This record gives sequence, structure tokens and C-alpha cells, in this order.
Amino acid sequence: MQFLTILFIAIALAMDVFAVSVAAGVSLKRIDVRQTFRMAWHFGFFQAMMPIIGWSAGLTVRSYIERYDHWVAFILLTVVGLHMIRESFKEEDELDQRKDPTKGIVLIILAVATSIDALAIGFTFSLLKMSIWIPAVIIGVVSILFSILGLNIGKRLGQLSHVSRYAGITGGIVLILIGVEILYEHGVF
Repeated sequence: MQFLTILFIAIALAMDVFAVSVAAGVSLKRIDVRQTFRMAWHFGFFQAMMPIIGWSAGLTVRSYIERYDHWVAFILLTVVGLHMIRESFKEEDELDQRKDPTKGIVLIILAVATSIDALAIGFTFSLLKMSIWIPAVIIGVVSILFSILGLNIGKRLGQLSHVSRYAGITGGIVLILIGVEILYEHGVF
């Protein structure tokens, strides 16, 4: 897989991070360097680790599905992409104003929730017999950058629902298109 494709995957995965970071930025009265670091670090770490976990799990079942691995990858990417698109149309839950979303269990829950999609990506990379290490680093770094960007934009935005909706739709479409590209690379079309 080319660098550009991996970068697009990382950007698609970071759309959830961006949307949550924008929401956190909107809910906080002011954002300091510590809050920005905590949120960016946690999102980046979880986004980088989940593909590694998915990749490791995929190694155990890869020999059983090698003949159909491109279809499995396409289906996983499509399901994740459609899920992202569907979620973008749901009403936004307001972040709890009493809690700082850059601290404690709230931050851990947000980091895990936004990185679940990356688990499926790691599994897909395993099926495609790709190394996970460089993509995991790229996914983590892009998530850190999108988190910082989202916090700062969120601080300035008043209408969160429009931003997160478009981010989720864009991320979902990118994942589905990458799934179609995998089918094309395997000669399905």
C-alpha cells in the first residue's frame, strides 16, 4: 500500500478524533497547553495502538481466509465507513459541562471510543500481509495533529453539529473508497 493511501486511512480515522476534539474545545471555556497535550497524547496513543492490536489478532486467522482476504478487507472498511456516516447523522450529545473532557476517565473513554475503528484497520492490514508499524505511527501522528487542530477550532466554533457531521461523512466515504481500491488491486474489477 502506498504512503498516500496510508495517509488517507489515517486522516479518515482521525475524523472522529477531530469531531470529539472540536466538541471538547467548544465545551471548555479556555484551553491550556496541558489540556491540549493530554488530549492529543491519548488520542494519538490509542489510535496507534488499536491497529497493532487488530493486526496481531488478524495474524491468528489470516491463513484461514487468505483466499477471500480482499473481500473481508472491503467489507470491514465499508462497515466502518458506513458506521461513521450513520453516526454523523445522529444528534450530538452535549459534552458534560461539569467535567473537563481532557482529564481522567472521560478522556480514556473518548480515546477508546474514537479508536475502535482503527482496530478493524489493523485487522485489515494483517489480512493484506502488510507491516503495521509505519502505518500505526502515521495514524498516531495524524490523530495528534487532528486533535490539536480540533481543540483550537472548537474553541472558536459555536455550531458543533455541522462540523462533526461533515467530518464523519468525509471519513466514512474515504474508508469505503479505500475498500474499493483494495478490490481493484486484487483484480475484482
